[in-house]
Amino acid sequence: MKKILLLSLMALSGLLVSAQVDDEVMQEDYRQDEIKTLFHKGRGGSVGGYGELSILYSQIDNRDAFIFGARAGVLMGHMMTVGICGSGFFNDSRYYDGIAEKISIAGGYGGLFFEPILLPRFPVHVAIPVTVGVGGVAFARMYDYNEFDDYYPEESDAYLVIEPGIEVELNITKFFRFSIGGYYRYTTDVDMTIGTQKVPGDLLQGFSGGINFKFGKF
Repeated sequence: MKKILLLSLMALSGLLVSAQVDDEVMQEDYRQDEIKTLFHKGRGGSVGGYGELSILYSQIDNRDAFIFGARAGVLMGHMMTVGICGSGFFNDSRYYDGIAEKISIAGGYGGLFFEPILLPRFPVHVAIPVTVGVGGVAFARMYDYNEFDDYYPEESDAYLVIEPGIEVELNITKFFRFSIGGYYRYTTDVDMTIGTQKVPGDLLQGFSGGINFKFGKF
């Protein structure tokens, strides 16, 4: 009887130890799967999504230009985002040969984007977005009427674009991320003449950089 009781106690002790080890392993797995932020540690889901707004600076036709963009994407397994995007741009106006008024170049592009994310569970990590799409560009004359500037689009053209980039991203909270990025626009040649001056075919190609704000479920 004593042997049976001793064996039962040993078996019960073994079960308790095994259960404790399994619980510690589960807790460790849970901690490893957490999305860490600068202000909070929280567990993220395997599928999420977000919306993004961006403000970028670039040079178009050797003039200062600003690009305003928006994205909406589905985040899968914390490691990859797929979605749609769109951007609009304009540059500082200037005079061209054969035209008395100032000219500004403006346009936009949009399409799909793919964004692999490296070390997404760390509060600071790297994202590599790639945009593939189509766009349009036009030049517009600036007329000054009663101290108000009005722009009238004239000649225009369409193009294809691919824009890879790299971003350093910060997990601020569970629902908000901020990033600083650099990008390069590759486009097909545009065919436009402004006044008597034919613009370069690679007019829209070039670097850009700026900031991004992401809101969603990460």
